[in-house]
Amino acid sequence: MMAGSMVVSRTLALIVAAFFSGYHVLLGVYSLDQPASAAPIVAAMGLYIVATVASLWTSRMRLSLPLALFNVGVSVAIPLIVGSQLDGSSDKLGYATWYVAAIGTLMTITAARKRPQLALLGVGMLVLHSVVWAGVGELGHLGVIGSVVWVVAATLLSRALVKANRDARQYGRAEREASGWHAAQEAHLYERQVRLTQTMRLAMPMLRRISESDGDLSADDRQECRLLEAAIRDEIRGRRLLNHAVREQVMAARRRGASVTLLDEGGIDDLNGSALESVLNTLATAIGGTTADRIIARTSADSETIAVTVVGLSSPDPAVSALGPDSSGEEEVDLWIEIPRKVARVVSG
Repeated sequence: MMAGSMVVSRTLALIVAAFFSGYHVLLGVYSLDQPASAAPIVAAMGLYIVATVASLWTSRMRLSLPLALFNVGVSVAIPLIVGSQLDGSSDKLGYATWYVAAIGTLMTITAARKRPQLALLGVGMLVLHSVVWAGVGELGHLGVIGSVVWVVAATLLSRALVKANRDARQYGRAEREASGWHAAQEAHLYERQVRLTQTMRLAMPMLRRISESDGDLSADDRQECRLLEAAIRDEIRGRRLLNHAVREQVMAARRRGASVTLLDEGGIDDLNGSALESVLNTLATAIGGTTADRIIARTSADSETIAVTVVGLSSPDPAVSALGPDSSGEEEVDLWIEIPRKVARVVSG
C-alpha cells in the first residue's frame, strides 16, 4: 500500500510539474507577436522544454551534477535570448516575459531534485538579469519575486524532507536495535527459566532427602550429591549439548567413575530440530561406547563443518606408574571423534 501511494504521489507530482511547464510554453507561443523576431523565442522554448523533460524524466531523486549545471546554464541563456528581442522599458510586455515564471519552475524542480544550491544560483542569475534589463522596480511586475519565493520554498522543503528522512532512518535503526535487545532479553529469560526448571527437577529429590535426614547422609547419598552437582554444572556449561540421551550416558559414565566435561561455546547455536538431535544422539553414542577415564566434549565454534569434538583420555597403567617418575605417565587418547554439523543427513541416509 505504501509503495503504491508513493508511485501515485510521484506520478501526480510529475503531472503537475509538466502542466506548469507546458503552461509557460503556451504563454510564450501566445505572445510570439511581441518579440522583434520569433525564431530566438522558439529556440529558447525548445531549450526550456529539453531541460524540463530531462529533469522530470530521470528516475533518480537527485539530479546528476551535469544536468543540474545544464539547468543553470538554461536559466542564464533563456533570459538573454528572450530579453534581446524585447524592450525592457515597455509597459505592454504581457505574457512575453513568460520565461521568468518558466525559469522559476525549472529551478524549483532543480531544488526539489536535491540541488538547492544550484537552483538558488540559477534564480539569482535571473534576478541579476532582470535588474540590469528592466530595473529593480520591475522585479515584482515581471514576476521575478514570485519565482524566487517558489525556489526558496522548494529549497527549504527539500532540506526538511532530507532531515525527516534521516531522522526516520535513525528512528528505524533505534527501533530495530530495541527490538533485538528485547528479543535477546526474552531469550535469556526463557533460557534461565528452562535451566532453573531442569535444576529443580534434578536437585529437588535430594534436597528433600537432606531435609528429612537433617543432613545426616550416607556415603552413597554423598556420592549422589556429587553426581547431581556435576549434572547441574552441565546444565550451565553444556547448554545445547544436552538432551535426554546425553544426560543419561553422561550420568552412566560418571557412575562408573569417569570424569565428564561438557563445554558449549556457541558452535551449535544455529542448529535446530532434527539436525541438532542427530548431533546430540551421536554424542550420546560416543560417550556410552567408550571406557575412557576422562571424557571432554566441546563445540567447535571456529569450524564450519564440525559441530562437536569428543576426546576420551585413559589413565596410564598403575603398574607402569609404579616403576618411578621416569616412567611414561602421560594419559593415552582412547577416543577422538569429530561430529559433523550435517550428521543428520548421514544418519538419515
